[in-house]
Amino acid sequence: MNKKFNINLLRKRLLAIFFAVTFLFFLIGCRLTYLQLFSAYNLTEKALDQWTRDLPITAERGRILDRNGEVLAENVTTYNLYVRPRMTENEEEMSKTLSIILGIEEATLYSKLIKKGSSEFTLALGVSEDVMKKVESYDYDGIYYSVNNERYYPYNELACQILGYVSIDGEGQSGLEKYFNQYLRGVDGQMLSQGDLLGIEQEDSERYYIDGQRGLDVQLTLDRQIQQVTENALKKLMLSSNPVSTSAIVMDINNGDIVALANFPSFDLNNPPRDDLEELMKLSRNTLITDIYEPGSTFKVLTAAANVEEYLQGNENAFSPEAVFGDGRTRVVDGQTVKCWDKHINGKHSNQDLSEALMNSCNPIFVDIALSLGKETMYDYLEDFGYGKATGVDYQGESGGMLISENFLKSCDLARISFGQTIAVTGLQLVNATASAVNGGNLYTPTFLDSVTTYEGKNVYTKRTNQIGNSISEEASAIMRNYLYGVVEKGSGSHAKIDGYKVGGKTGTAQKYVDGHIASGKYISSFVGFFGKDEPEYIALVLVNEPEGIYYGSTIAAPVAKEIFEGIIAIEETKKED
Repeated sequence: MNKKFNINLLRKRLLAIFFAVTFLFFLIGCRLTYLQLFSAYNLTEKALDQWTRDLPITAERGRILDRNGEVLAENVTTYNLYVRPRMTENEEEMSKTLSIILGIEEATLYSKLIKKGSSEFTLALGVSEDVMKKVESYDYDGIYYSVNNERYYPYNELACQILGYVSIDGEGQSGLEKYFNQYLRGVDGQMLSQGDLLGIEQEDSERYYIDGQRGLDVQLTLDRQIQQVTENALKKLMLSSNPVSTSAIVMDINNGDIVALANFPSFDLNNPPRDDLEELMKLSRNTLITDIYEPGSTFKVLTAAANVEEYLQGNENAFSPEAVFGDGRTRVVDGQTVKCWDKHINGKHSNQDLSEALMNSCNPIFVDIALSLGKETMYDYLEDFGYGKATGVDYQGESGGMLISENFLKSCDLARISFGQTIAVTGLQLVNATASAVNGGNLYTPTFLDSVTTYEGKNVYTKRTNQIGNSISEEASAIMRNYLYGVVEKGSGSHAKIDGYKVGGKTGTAQKYVDGHIASGKYISSFVGFFGKDEPEYIALVLVNEPEGIYYGSTIAAPVAKEIFEGIIAIEETKKED
């Protein structure tokens, strides 16, 4: 009985062991199956990572071109050098030679070379091909290199605030380099070599190159020659009037294409002041897009346009374009006195119509218009002309301006808005709105981007002109063109006159505010104007911040616009001859 019991017990134990072993092998089999079928890729990656050494091959960044195909930003090839100490020999000789070639302190380099415990260290970054080949000629063991494509700007400071710059690792940091980074950046490649865990490359190991993918080319609406003309005109102004800053923007009046935009002071894109971040941020700021200011008399274009359109529509509160305003001396609104810049000696600004009020830039006349139309109507036109909101330009950091809420608007506020006070705008907003007033009433989204292509020229994207609204009718716009032609022909904008061309515009001289108060003796002088042989083609805005001496927009900003327009005419004449 005991013997039979023992045999049964033994069989049970053996059976239990069998099932346990079987289950163990089943688990192992499941694990192996999982590793083979589901984790093979990840494990292969880990193995490659452990047994290979890789050096990056920086992808070539796409170029930036102007609208005529001229290169504004491209790439130059440089090299990064690396050392694996465990593979080096003759460290003393090596450190002496390389210190001379690369300008590295010999003792520091030697101390790194003899540390055989380190896997790899950077020897030099961004060296030229000549330097790289000189290092290579010594055939030292343990030295490797990777290829970089560094950014290069052929025209140095030209359009620096527009183009922007890239970081050390080639990523867009400001301007259009940043805004269009998704197009411009490529996909980096790699150079792989086999090595052990200590970083020593195995004998007879092969090197593998994984090619990068080049970035796309971005073509802009910018015209390099017009940009050059604009910057040269501003440089002269900086020397003659010594302002704190000056800026200008030139647009195609009929589609919103930005063909030139400049701010001074500026900086060299090939040598930005990276060691002074505050200065770099200041110089790279595109103030015409990001900063706001009180526009002063250039804003009267909107008030006049609103009145003309309302009159054509039959609004009884609007003044007839031929109506004569009997008194342009002073207005008192909510206890605040509004005066004209002119003293009205001998009744100079009395008995004038709207056309003459624009020529004379007479504030009280525009106060009459705004108060008569009322805040609801005026605010409708502010919206139709794009004020109080961003234009949507393809550039980061755009400001939408500053506009008092209609609910909190007082009559005295509306009175001052009529001639460009108690409202803050960007330069881009003002030039875009003025373009709409004289191009038939079409309001466009301003743009820098024309197209995106591959390096081989295959089109990826082509911009479409984006009309976002209508501000006034074609009839009202035609009247406004004639008014503004008169400002240049017979009024305050006469310094912008060009024989044989139809030039129109409006001057402005606005006092600056500091800490909420008018700053004595500080002004922003401006001129917004357009020209063409028969019909308007280009429109420009010139801003001069705190000029020394003469500060009227008519005498300091208008001549700069004229110089820019004459430069454009010369460029187009040359193209015709070619």
